[in-house]
Amino acid sequence: MARRKKDELKTLKEKLAYRPRPVWDQLAEKDKKALERLAEDYRKFLSLAKTERECVEAMAALLKKAGFTEKPSARYFTVFREKTLAAMVAGKKPPYYGVRLIATHIDSPRLDLKLHPLYEDLEMAFFKTHYYGGIKKYHWVARPLALHGVVVKPDGTRVKVVLGEAPGDPVLTVCDLLPHLARKVQGEKKLSEAIPGEKLNVLVGGLPLPGEAEEKERVKLAILKLLHEKYGITEEDFVSAELEVVPAGPAVEVGLDRAFIGGYGQDDRICAFAALAALLELQEPEYSTLVLFLDKEEIGSDGNTGAKSRFLEKLIYDYLKLWGVTPQGDTVLETLLRTRAVSGDVTAGMDPHYLEVHEKLNDARMGYGVVLTKYTGHGGKYMANDAHAEYVAWLRRIFSEAGVIYQAASMGKVDEGGGGTVAKYLAAYGMDIVDLGPPLLGMHSPFEVAHKADLYMTYRAYKAFLSAGD
Repeated sequence: MARRKKDELKTLKEKLAYRPRPVWDQLAEKDKKALERLAEDYRKFLSLAKTERECVEAMAALLKKAGFTEKPSARYFTVFREKTLAAMVAGKKPPYYGVRLIATHIDSPRLDLKLHPLYEDLEMAFFKTHYYGGIKKYHWVARPLALHGVVVKPDGTRVKVVLGEAPGDPVLTVCDLLPHLARKVQGEKKLSEAIPGEKLNVLVGGLPLPGEAEEKERVKLAILKLLHEKYGITEEDFVSAELEVVPAGPAVEVGLDRAFIGGYGQDDRICAFAALAALLELQEPEYSTLVLFLDKEEIGSDGNTGAKSRFLEKLIYDYLKLWGVTPQGDTVLETLLRTRAVSGDVTAGMDPHYLEVHEKLNDARMGYGVVLTKYTGHGGKYMANDAHAEYVAWLRRIFSEAGVIYQAASMGKVDEGGGGTVAKYLAAYGMDIVDLGPPLLGMHSPFEVAHKADLYMTYRAYKAFLSAGD
C-alpha cells in the first residue's frame, strides 16, 4: 500500500510539478560535440571583438563569408555609423505580415579616454578616462589593460588602434594604492567610494626624452612621439578619437572540466554571437527575419546608434520596398505592430556565495539553459517591459517543438536591484517582445563567466524563434 502511494505521488509530481534539470543531463553526444564547437567559435569571437566597432567588423566578415551582401537581396546586411549592424533574411511571407526580430547590443562597460587624456605627473605619463556604463571601479585597478579604438583625422583618415593584445605588446594599467597606506584613503570608505572615477587614470609611460632635467613634460612628449611614430597622430587628434580601455588578453575556458567561458564583454556579445550563429544557418524561414546589433545600451540606449533612434523604422521601410511595397503613412507602423521580437540580453546567474540577493525559486541557474525573463525593471516593475502571457505561451510551444531547454527567471529579490534592456524601447512600437538570453556570473566585471550549455541553448532558442511560423 505504501509503495503504491509513493508511486502515485511520483507519477503526479512528474505530471504536474515543474522541476528544472541541467542541460548537460539532457544532451545527446552529438549535441555535446556541437556545443563544444560553438563554444570554441564564440571564444575566438569574444577575444577578437572587444569594442562595438570591432564587433561590427567581425560580424560583417562572417556574414559576407556566408553569402550575405550589402545590397538589398534575400540575404543582406547593412552597417550604420560603424557601430550598429542589421542583418536580414527574407521569408516566405513579406515583412508586412510581421517580422521575426532579435535585438541585441554590442557595447560593454569600459573606460573611455577623455578628450584631452594625456598628462604627466612625477615623471610618469597617464591617460585620463571616463568610465562607460555600470562598473564597479575597483574591478579596473591593478590589472592588465589594452587600448582599442579609432582615431579620425580632419582629412577623414581613419587610424585603427589596438595596443596590448599582440604577443610582445606592452599593456597598460590603473595603479591601486598599497594596503599599507590605504587604511583611511580607501579602507574607511564605502566600497563604491574607495576609488573615485577621476583616479581611474591609466599608466602609459615613464621614460623621458633626452634633455635638461628642468624641462617639463619630457615623459609626456616621449609618449606623443611614440604615438606619432606608430600611428601618425598628434595630441589634438584625441579630440576626434574613440579610444576604449578594455581588459587585455583572450577569452578562456574556466574550470578543470572546461564547463565555462570567461572573458570581457559577454554582456551582451554572447547574445549577439548566438543570434548571428542562428541567422547564418537560416534558410527560407516562414516569416522575414531581422537581427539588430545595437550600440549604447549600457548608457541608456541613447544616441543615433542606440535603440531609441529611429534606425529600425528606416530598416523596415527599406525592407518593405525590397518586396515591392510602397510604404504609405502607416505601413511601417502596421508592420512593427505585427512583429514578434526577442530582446537578446543576459541576466544574473545565481552565485551560491551571494544568495542573500537572489530568490532561489525565481532566479537563473548556471547550466540550466537559456533564460526567459518575462519582465525586467526594478522595484514595482518600473522601467520594464512586461511580456503578455499569450506571447510567452507561444514561445513555450516553439521551444518545446524545437527541443530548446529553457528556464524562466527574474533577476534578484524584489527590492534588491534590477536592470533594463532594449525591450521597453522596441515595445513602444506595439510589437510583442520578451527578454531571452543566458545567465552570467560576474556580470559587468572585466571577466564575466558563462556556462557553455547556456550559450548553446541560447543559440538553439534564437534559431527556433527565427524559424517559427504561427
